[in-house]
Amino acid sequence: MAHVRTATLFLLRITLGVVFIAHGWEKLHLKGIDKTAAMFDKHLHIPYPTAAAYFATWAELLGGIALILGVLLPYVGVLLAATMIGAGYYGHHENGFWIQKNGWEFNLVLAAAVLAVGFAVPGITALDHYLRKRRSHPVGGGDEPQGAG
Repeated sequence: MAHVRTATLFLLRITLGVVFIAHGWEKLHLKGIDKTAAMFDKHLHIPYPTAAAYFATWAELLGGIALILGVLLPYVGVLLAATMIGAGYYGHHENGFWIQKNGWEFNLVLAAAVLAVGFAVPGITALDHYLRKRRSHPVGGGDEPQGAG
């Protein structure tokens, strides 16, 4: 059962990573940061639109990559969830809940999913699994039995 849990968590991390990379890539290369900032300002009335455009772009790009690699997952989960809450509020709340009406439903699902992935125990497919293991066994003293002198 642990293998199934690891595989499904890996699949979710990859899926979320691809979604976030695609959205960050769109802001960076397809629309461009300047157009994204202008849209944030004129249509969404986001405070500090240029800073918000850079933040959202790089959070989505780098956060998506971190999800795929499985590194810094709790931090990435909180960062991306906060980004999705902001997107839901500024970009979609006036349209209601349903995604069909450009509502905040998808933002909610993404925020919950990245938090779940971020705070799940990282499986063997995540770099965090190996980093955590390394931190719990410091060099030169991790293999000795407790109480050994």
